[in-house]
Amino acid sequence: MNYPSKLIEDAVVEISKLPSIGKKTAMRLVLHLLKQDPDVSIALAESLVNLRTKIRYCTECHHISDRAICSICEDDKRNQHTICVVEDTPDVIAIENTLQYNGLYHVLGGLIAPLDGISPSDLNIQTLIKRVSQGNVKEIIFALSATMESDTTAFYITKKLQDFDVKISTIARGIPVGSELEYTDEITLGRSILARVKYQ
Repeated sequence: MNYPSKLIEDAVVEISKLPSIGKKTAMRLVLHLLKQDPDVSIALAESLVNLRTKIRYCTECHHISDRAICSICEDDKRNQHTICVVEDTPDVIAIENTLQYNGLYHVLGGLIAPLDGISPSDLNIQTLIKRVSQGNVKEIIFALSATMESDTTAFYITKKLQDFDVKISTIARGIPVGSELEYTDEITLGRSILARVKYQ
């Protein structure tokens, strides 16, 4: 791609490093910013710098936060006895958007994956055990993807929590609403049959 300016090239290269953004899309974004008032670009740049320099992670649940304790952990209207264990921040956002869960969260920051060099000590597992050991938690809900790494992680944590009086459950896994059986993979279909529920 030919660039009319080294400054434009540098901006395109940096923006194209973002997920799902190729060089052409990056070029369109750069040219769009050039047409805007300079304050627009300055505000964007400042927000990105603030994002990297001021963002924090909750000391309780490890969710992204502006303060030491996130707004979810601070909310005394939420069920303080239930913790939903998730892999990462996008999972918290997805569950919150359902408006169906009113407990607390714990963000692991990944999954146990020995082949990738990720061990339990690399994750936020010890702080979860500490939270449970304080005696206020009655239920742990695993909201993890249906993968081998997720199952390994859930199994490991369950073993670590076996000495505590806490109920351990996992989100239901099955066939999505509106999908057809013939297009459903065998593992999902098998799990759906094993985890069948009473009809009416």
